[in-house]
Amino acid sequence: MRTARGTFEVSLEPAEHDQAGIRRMVITKTWRGDLAGQGAGTMLAAGDPATGKAGYVAVETVDGELDGLRGGFAFQQFGTMTAPDQQLRYEIVPGSGTADLAGITGTLDLEIIDGNTATC
Repeated sequence: MRTARGTFEVSLEPAEHDQAGIRRMVITKTWRGDLAGQGAGTMLAAGDPATGKAGYVAVETVDGELDGLRGGFAFQQFGTMTAPDQQLRYEIVPGSGTADLAGITGTLDLEIIDGNTATC
């Protein structure tokens, strides 16, 4: 299995509320390292992060370069927070790879450094 390492910075902007108790956010990311490029997506979240109890799902498209291969793909994300623990799962959406990244599969392990930056 190939491994890529890097960091990303994320920005979350509130979008219109579609339903009581569910927040929709617009995601923008800058990826640096073995995966370099731009990410964009939509997040749906519920719960109360201020109390450490919340969850989210998201789909993010990434366009850039991975280990010298140009193209794009989509991540599906799943996160659960039950203070002080946090579980995050990123999985590449099957069939979402384009250009040199057609056929890409895999998952992403990450560690949150602060609210806006993570290492992968």
